Amino acid sequence: MNKQTVKVVGGGLAGSEAAYQLLKRGYAVDMIEMRPLKTTGAHKTCDLAELVCSNSLKSTEPETASGLLKAELALMDCMLLDAAKQTKVEAGGALAVDRKKFSAKVEERLREFPDFRIIREEFTDFDDTPTIIATGPLTSDVLCEKLKSISGGFYFFDAIAPIVTDIDMDFAFWGGRYGKGADYLNLPMEKDEYLAFYDALINAETVKLKDFEGAEVFEGCMPIEVMAKRGVDAIRFGPLKPVGLFHPETGKKYYAVVQLRKENLGGNSFNMVGFQTNLTFGEQKRVFSMIPALRNAEFLRFGVMHKNTYVNSPKLLDKGFRVKGEKPLYIAGQLSGVEGYVESILSGLIAGVNMARELSGKDIIVPPITTISGALAAHTTACTENFQPMNSNFGILPFIDCKDKKNRKKEYYKRAMCDIMPFVENLDK
Repeated sequence: MNKQTVKVVGGGLAGSEAAYQLLKRGYAVDMIEMRPLKTTGAHKTCDLAELVCSNSLKSTEPETASGLLKAELALMDCMLLDAAKQTKVEAGGALAVDRKKFSAKVEERLREFPDFRIIREEFTDFDDTPTIIATGPLTSDVLCEKLKSISGGFYFFDAIAPIVTDIDMDFAFWGGRYGKGADYLNLPMEKDEYLAFYDALINAETVKLKDFEGAEVFEGCMPIEVMAKRGVDAIRFGPLKPVGLFHPETGKKYYAVVQLRKENLGGNSFNMVGFQTNLTFGEQKRVFSMIPALRNAEFLRFGVMHKNTYVNSPKLLDKGFRVKGEKPLYIAGQLSGVEGYVESILSGLIAGVNMARELSGKDIIVPPITTISGALAAHTTACTENFQPMNSNFGILPFIDCKDKKNRKKEYYKRAMCDIMPFVENLDK
């Protein structure tokens, strides 16, 4: 007997994880991916699970919300988290990956299943096939209009940081904050250098976006020039924060420090951490080259800004990322109203699990709200006013009354790891 087929529309993080969860449960998957036939304006390849904005999946520390989410995903057999660990590059307490190797590993894992195939075409309309829409924040205009007609669409603008090489090491040093690790390349600036850079940054020319007027800039991915305009020290308390950073040989402290993170295992290309931008390419070259260590740097990729789309999830979705209605239809990834790489993976996992459960006649399940996973899922259905995408943070969890903030985070972690176990044990029951 032929296996039942599920369409997974979109070969990004959420789509790839959803496909894996379906395949491992015995379903065939047709993954519909429009790249390279149609591009998004931000993606550079047609690889599965391509990381666009950054190669970092954020912190792995258990006392962070991002670290807790990863711990929860590990218990749920998250394939993409495993692929990330296998292709990681050193990034201190963060999980960063070699982008090309990560994408290759994800596709390799999916192709281990004989009932997986990729169809390179644009998805434009629904039929009766069970479907998971995971087209991400850069959903094509045709599909976006269809979704907006049933949900009332929203969008905000997102920005990508540049990638550079050929750093002048006479003006750079390796090291982590407070001497912890040596995974970041630090580019120090004296006060006069910083002030000249700041002045150029806030007065630089930006790209004019046709439909930007009236749109929201997501706080978690704010262009550095927008942040800088909040005040002369705004970015010195943000991505250029010098606290805890000093030259390992001289002990010297600096007025501002730009941090770079390795982009690949070869360690010869670097992401400018926190430098998401909408400056024109020429202005990026001019202004960012004012940083002493980047005076002769080559820009392998300039930063860009693009529209991110998401649906009105509280109106459209039931629990488990299922679209309200009779047909087995799910929406996962940033399109569903979660924000961030790992959060998108989580939504794809839950959507894939619940599609499989629905098709086998089982009830939809979601993690408890005391977990980051469950709180994110609840956000997509419970928030009704001024809905915006949400990333992992302890603020979305039920509050634990604890005077010491650090101990409170430990308690959040302990509670979540305990409460998620019944959910994990029932995933396939």
